[in-house]
Amino acid sequence: MSILNKKKSKGLYIVIFGCGRLGSGIANWLSLKGNSVVVVDRREEAFSSLSFEFTGFTIIGDATELDTLETAKVEKADVVLALTPDDNTNIMTALIAKEYFKVSRVIARVYDPNNIDMFSEFGVEIICPTLLAVKEIQNSLGFAGGDEA
Repeated sequence: MSILNKKKSKGLYIVIFGCGRLGSGIANWLSLKGNSVVVVDRREEAFSSLSFEFTGFTIIGDATELDTLETAKVEKADVVLALTPDDNTNIMTALIAKEYFKVSRVIARVYDPNNIDMFSEFGVEIICPTLLAVKEIQNSLGFAGGDEA
């Protein structure tokens, strides 16, 4: 059972760092599902990507600064998503959330597959768009599983 189903009745408290296409899309969906969502981004204009139905909060701030994480009340978060376009920012934010604030579930986007081991070493779940695209192309070409070559 996923953490999203466990607290479905009262919703989760979720903090998202990065309000680009991925961050805003996830924020809109999580908000629509009844969760309490806080989105943090350095650029105020990034919040224009949020839908009119988004009922969460937005914070303008640097994801690598402790003050920003405290303002977002990361210590109360059920889930933290580090989805900025920068691997270094994502790993730093994820580690602070995991180690300092003791958030049980932290997921980070990793652009460079060479950084996956570093993220995994610290127990951070990762999403790597490059690897997802590779798998999807393999599936589209019919080479999934490696037996067809």
